[in-house]
Amino acid sequence: MVIKVFLASSSGSTAIKKKQQDVVGFLEALKVDYAQLDIACNEENRMWMRQNVPEDKKPANGIPLPPQIFNEEGYCGDYDTFFDAKEDNSVYAFLGLPPPPGSKEAEQADKAHIVENGNHAEEILDDSIEVPVEERNGDAHVEEEQAEEADEEEGEGGEEEAEEEAADDEATEEETAGDEAPAEEEEEAVGETDEAQAEEEEQEEEDLQSEEEEAE
Repeated sequence: MVIKVFLASSSGSTAIKKKQQDVVGFLEALKVDYAQLDIACNEENRMWMRQNVPEDKKPANGIPLPPQIFNEEGYCGDYDTFFDAKEDNSVYAFLGLPPPPGSKEAEQADKAHIVENGNHAEEILDDSIEVPVEERNGDAHVEEEQAEEADEEEGEGGEEEAEEEAADDEATEEETAGDEAPAEEEEEAVGETDEAQAEEEEQEEEDLQSEEEEAE
């Protein structure tokens, strides 16, 4: 892949010349293979550059100014976007080239890849490996287990208390029933005694009457 830089060798603008020199000098410092295409002396280069700069990247008058940078047929950007990429250490990404190993951009790309995947360079955590609950939760898990055991003990204690209360209630009912039975028997006995006394009194009265009649 060849980087194409469209320049105007005979431009009368000092600003344009400075921008062109900045781009060329930086590419040479990075040892990037590039080709300079002059639009001032070659009409085909100028027409090709104007046709291949995207419409949304062209200025209001529709005429893009040099320098314009391409990677083969693909548009990279103008000087402003090149400058921003240089400030962010992302020139290789701007040019569509892989950063060389050991460069700042390569290190940033590695870090971005690590963050994107959620892995750490020194310690990679595999979600497929199941970590015991105790190790994940630590003391919190132990406290939860203790709380559950305490709840179970309370539940068992509550059941025992309920059974004891039920047994006490049954014993109380039996005692009450036992108390009621003697009371009924006593009432019956009293009733029978009263009847016997009444019969005796009647008998005595009858005997008295008989004696009186005999005396007469």
